[in-house]
Amino acid sequence: MKIQAKLHQYQAYSVEWILDHPYCALLLDMGLGKTLSSLTAIDDLLEFFGDTGKILVIAPLTVARSTWPSEIKKWDHTKGLTYSLIVGKEQQRIAALEQKADVYITNRESVVWLVEHFKQRWPFETVIIDELSSFKSAKSKRFRALKQVRPLMKRVIGLTGTPAPNSLMDLWPQIYLLDRGKRLGKTITEYRNKYFHAGVSNGHVVYNWILNDGAEEKIYAKLDDICISMKSKDYLTLPPRTDNVVKVQLSSKELRAYRQLERDYILENDGGEIVASNAAVLAGKLLQVANGAIYDENEKVRVIHDRKLKALENIIEEAQGQPVLVFYNFKHDLSRIQKAFPEAKVLDVKSGDVEKWNQGKIPILLVQPQSAGHGLNLQQGGHIIVWFSLTWSLEYYQQANARLDRQGQTQPVIVHHLVTEGTIDEDVMKVLSGKAKNQNELLQALKARVEGIRRNKPVG
Repeated sequence: MKIQAKLHQYQAYSVEWILDHPYCALLLDMGLGKTLSSLTAIDDLLEFFGDTGKILVIAPLTVARSTWPSEIKKWDHTKGLTYSLIVGKEQQRIAALEQKADVYITNRESVVWLVEHFKQRWPFETVIIDELSSFKSAKSKRFRALKQVRPLMKRVIGLTGTPAPNSLMDLWPQIYLLDRGKRLGKTITEYRNKYFHAGVSNGHVVYNWILNDGAEEKIYAKLDDICISMKSKDYLTLPPRTDNVVKVQLSSKELRAYRQLERDYILENDGGEIVASNAAVLAGKLLQVANGAIYDENEKVRVIHDRKLKALENIIEEAQGQPVLVFYNFKHDLSRIQKAFPEAKVLDVKSGDVEKWNQGKIPILLVQPQSAGHGLNLQQGGHIIVWFSLTWSLEYYQQANARLDRQGQTQPVIVHHLVTEGTIDEDVMKVLSGKAKNQNELLQALKARVEGIRRNKPVG
């Protein structure tokens, strides 16, 4: 079914912004129609300007496979656009490149291959980076590859709702891909030295950087001529959303097991300061235990408890047959959920699960937020979310919830968080609820727990 698109005023403004700026970013909250605005701009560029050259869209894999093709087919004014999907095995990607199309769509993991394939023969003069924040690391291969061919592009459009979910340090690589260093500096070192100062450090090694006073305003001022930012609360009237914390209580024996594992893993790092990377690894292990299981040194699953499975069972029973979207992080979480709920289906975009979910044919949909956090439209299939495994990434959390809590949702959204009392789950919830600013504070909380254990103080 094709739909006549009547753009909202803010979407029309976004289209004009793209047309007026050879390189720009739309920093739009989830649900504000970044894809529709971009496609409309593409259609206008092809029809009225004719100077786009070949057009490439870079997106997360599931978004490349599902969202962009379905959006092209969905609207009357874009249904005439032809597209070629550059995904899959190398032979399939090469065949897709050889097809004649208005728009070429690829996943971000293929960027390095694409650059190496063309080198200085790079043919794409217009590049749209859907989820620009996935290029936030200046050290990543995908950023370095795209940086090489950036001079060969005439138009670059970046789309994201979370440009700096953890730190404004994340902005430099993203903005460089737009303006080649004109606003924030030619190198990340130049940017860092101008707007930040060292925080926690050990000799010459700096573990985190802190914004200088007034730097945030200065950075935003540098970007206001190429970036527009819109918040969904200012433009959309959505059904209410309820965030519910479901407390999971361990038995005394189970809590002692958690404490012992917590202590053992901490003592593995004893004798020195736990740096951010080690703290992150430790946090991951403790999150596993809070969920009920952990991998041992032989990569076998050691089950600690099943309290979250019972809590999930209660929620599903209370749903009375309404579809439930469950987010998980670890493979052993997935296997235990599937064993407890055989009717549950793991999201597979290629198998048409998005359509099946939206048609009400999947009672329990299991999704890993890292792989399906961006761009999937699931709001027609349900309104109940359960976080079986909490994530400490605010970006993943916000994007994942927006699969249901977005434009087109007609029912109040309920987001259940399964939180194991007395564990790291409680620290993560402080980040997700806004009581802590970012995941760096989670690491600091973890370090405080480390010191408490080392001093033989009660933890929690």
